[in-house]
Amino acid sequence: MAIFTHVTVGTNDLAKARAFYDAVLAPLGLKRLRDLGDNGSIWGADAPEFFVLKPANGQPATHANGGTISFAAPSRAAVAAFHKAALAAGAADEGAVGPRSWHPTAYAGYCRDLDGNKLAAYCFKAE
Repeated sequence: MAIFTHVTVGTNDLAKARAFYDAVLAPLGLKRLRDLGDNGSIWGADAPEFFVLKPANGQPATHANGGTISFAAPSRAAVAAFHKAALAAGAADEGAVGPRSWHPTAYAGYCRDLDGNKLAAYCFKAE
């Protein structure tokens, strides 16, 4: 059973966020499923899973200090493709692609999106 219905991050530039996430989520098998007019967009494999929205209160979007959104990757190659696409789309590198010591098969790459949200892609399949 899934523990989340979806995850949402805020943006201050929806057009840039749409282009960024279209490129970055494609290697993970996720696509833009729907646009919500000028308010945001939704990505997922087949169902809404990840939302990027302008804040409903009209205030600027900010990122969580200490928060990370980690996407499941189908392979180690997909982790690398996610990270490469993110950097090419203007993301800041927050951790090179490679093994992570906290789990014997953890393989990940980290970045910050254009609004400063910390993202990761993880694969737990053995090499």
